[in-house]
Amino acid sequence: MAHIAAIDSKSGIRARLDNFFAGIGQGFNTYVESRSRVHQIHRLNELSDAELKKLGLTRDGIAAYVFRDLLYI
Repeated sequence: MAHIAAIDSKSGIRARLDNFFAGIGQGFNTYVESRSRVHQIHRLNELSDAELKKLGLTRDGIAAYVFRDLLYI
């Protein structure tokens, strides 16, 4: 008689390692995206108030504009 056992490749230590590295990847993605937004904020802050007005922005609304997909105001 033959016995067949299925091996779950996502169990035990492998699953924990996968979760660990997935978490690191998510953190890295968040860091990279936030850095790109910081550069956008700096670029908009360098504009004059008149230039911001042409874009429909105020100086104190720059952060809300840049993070508009994350902020629900």
